[in-house]
Amino acid sequence: MTKIGKLLMVLLLLSAGSASAADWKVPFPSVPKGDGEACVRDTAFMRTNHMELLLHQRDETVHQGVRPKQTALTECLTCHAVKDQAAKPVTYKDPKHFCRACHDYAAVSIDCFSCHNSAPESSKP
Repeated sequence: MTKIGKLLMVLLLLSAGSASAADWKVPFPSVPKGDGEACVRDTAFMRTNHMELLLHQRDETVHQGVRPKQTALTECLTCHAVKDQAAKPVTYKDPKHFCRACHDYAAVSIDCFSCHNSAPESSKP
């Protein structure tokens, strides 16, 4: 095969590869919808920045004693509680837990629930 033939073959393969790559879609995890009317911020913002909000809330609460209800972790859990077959909120141990939907998908380990409840307060026995 001539140099030009090889070059044409490479260009053809590259163009075929880029066309199929453009059609390829990354699967997105199935995230349960919250029960509340609206979150404290829009969905796109929360997907990207929820950890910064939680850390900021933690610092204000621990260091300054400020406990605004709207941005408390308990409020997040109340709105985003996923129920089991008995209509009781699941804990973080259950793969259906709201936080695990994305964290498992992204291979992110969190330690929030080593201290905090992972289900709404009302679900305590």
